[in-house]
Amino acid sequence: MMSTKHDFLMLLLENADDYISGEKAARKLGVSRAAIWKAVRTLRTEGYHIEAVTNRGYRLGEDNDILTPHLIQSYMNHKMKVICFPTIDSTNNEAKRELARGRADEFLITADEQTQGRGRQGKSFYSPAHTGIYMSLVLHPMMELKNAVTATTAAAVAVCRAIERLTDKEPQIKWVNDVYLDGKKICGVLTEAITDYETQIVTSIIVGIGLNISTTDFPDDVENAASLASNVRRSEMIAAIADELCDILDKKSLSFLDYYRTHSMIIGQEIVFIKNGVVTRATALEIDEKGGLRVRLENGEITTLTSGEISIRRVE
Repeated sequence: MMSTKHDFLMLLLENADDYISGEKAARKLGVSRAAIWKAVRTLRTEGYHIEAVTNRGYRLGEDNDILTPHLIQSYMNHKMKVICFPTIDSTNNEAKRELARGRADEFLITADEQTQGRGRQGKSFYSPAHTGIYMSLVLHPMMELKNAVTATTAAAVAVCRAIERLTDKEPQIKWVNDVYLDGKKICGVLTEAITDYETQIVTSIIVGIGLNISTTDFPDDVENAASLASNVRRSEMIAAIADELCDILDKKSLSFLDYYRTHSMIIGQEIVFIKNGVVTRATALEIDEKGGLRVRLENGEITTLTSGEISIRRVE
């Protein structure tokens, strides 16, 4: 059973463009005026800006940056279940738990904070409260395993398109799926596939996305990180990213790779890649039709690097 505080917050969100009196709120929720006063005080102590005007009532201030299913869904074109947590170990972990519990629809999980945020190759993703977007989108594309890697590159494109739609920033993509701004990483993507062993068909894809919105103090072991630093609501950005990714995957087309190529920050650059523990220098040539990176080795040989096998960085 939801609390009066939660129900009152939902009521404020539903009436975001107008004030609602304490008397009307109490009547709608079936509680006392005193209970409404208590809900207001509690929400304010939790950081919500609630305006109060005599003879008009209460309204959420426009500067609130909160995450609720109702608010995120109000911005989304694709309708799906949205689950929000104040704090969680990892949104990808929770997505796996939901699938294990039998959830079969497509859904979105978000959190204000992750205590064990995960990145690619076993790395952690710094996820402090209220300063970033930590989300996992679960889709059921029923695609062949060999094509599932497209979801990873598609996610990077979705993030960049959402940023360009909602801000004046110009993000770039560092192969495979990191999003950069002004030479520093602001976003990482971790895609995990649930596969039918016999058919080798991907039945579910979990796309985990961590985007630094206003984080400023990074731990010493987090290198070359930055934030979007734009006045954008996290709920609106989450919805935009989810919509962009769903649009890409719904089309079942690789046309988004053209966008990926134009936003690549390494094409033509000298790079170093690490594969099976061996460090190799090369020059990045192009992104192929499957999202692989074609490179020219120092001996002139041309080879294609594929997702999930290497670590890559620009040579400064």
